[in-house]
Amino acid sequence: MRILLTGGAGYIGSHIAVELLNADHDVGIVDDLSNSSPIALQKVSSITGKSTDFFELDCRDTPGLTGVFRSFQPEAVIHLAGLKAVGESVEDPLRYYDTNINATLSLVHVMEQAGVTQLIFSSSATVYGDPEFLPLTEQARTGIGISNPYGWTKFMIEQILIDLATSQPSWKIALLRYFNPVGAHESGLIGEDPQGIPNNLMPFVAQVAAGRRDIIEVFGDDYDTNDGTGVRDYIHVMDLASGHLAALENLTPGVSTYNLGTGQGTSVLEIIHAFELACGHPLAYKISPRRLGDLPSTYCNADKARRELGWSPTRSLTQACHDSWLWQSTNPEGYST
Repeated sequence: MRILLTGGAGYIGSHIAVELLNADHDVGIVDDLSNSSPIALQKVSSITGKSTDFFELDCRDTPGLTGVFRSFQPEAVIHLAGLKAVGESVEDPLRYYDTNINATLSLVHVMEQAGVTQLIFSSSATVYGDPEFLPLTEQARTGIGISNPYGWTKFMIEQILIDLATSQPSWKIALLRYFNPVGAHESGLIGEDPQGIPNNLMPFVAQVAAGRRDIIEVFGDDYDTNDGTGVRDYIHVMDLASGHLAALENLTPGVSTYNLGTGQGTSVLEIIHAFELACGHPLAYKISPRRLGDLPSTYCNADKARRELGWSPTRSLTQACHDSWLWQSTNPEGYST
């Protein structure tokens, strides 16, 4: 198939591009490079021996996106493009609502005009808000207790796409709710390269391991968890990428929703100690007060994806730490190395 991948030069997008190319799909990438690097796409070509069609574009640019559809003529779209930093969304909510929601509205308008009605949307576990129960299934309530504008944009976009598919039965849409992507491609050629201070735990830990930062700040050690630190469901980014391929191959009319996670919770301290084994030396950390809005524990039940898509994660946390360290140690300054 001809697949248009928005946000394809970013962390998750570049790994999805590898999976798509390895499965012999033709891949077009739309990315405005605001939080990504064109070098990632060069590395994707090095890994796969194949190239992508690249369009430097903001998805809110509807005329530009229309031109992309005319020239590339995709059969399906995987939509990742958007802003994703939780803390930044609290500081600048209007930018997040404008970018994430309007990019999606522009995209589906152009898709509709082009007669392309197959869409996979990059959603998030944040739509569950403050969970009533664990593990989270796709039937759990959403939109209650969401603590940041980033999460609200994901929830609102899900509702937009549900309404769209309800009004037009020709649409086939999969909503993939990511838990916590970690790791890198096993080659060490692509990985997570956040701009500025990392918002996520694993790249921060990796940068401390590489000497780029001095100490890991652990926010809270008094939660009701096994060691008092927050627990999350960490999934290897290549397992996450393969979930998109499985969803693409199993699109059905209407809207289908899937959790993409391991079903296992791992604490902050467990991540740090696992990374110490990967990098071969101890890592400095300090305990700080809890952050407002952080949940004690979040992890999923991914049985639906296993049952309906034939997908399940195969890579361990140990492998994720190893792959992340290979990427960070061989690319200490990320793609600018």
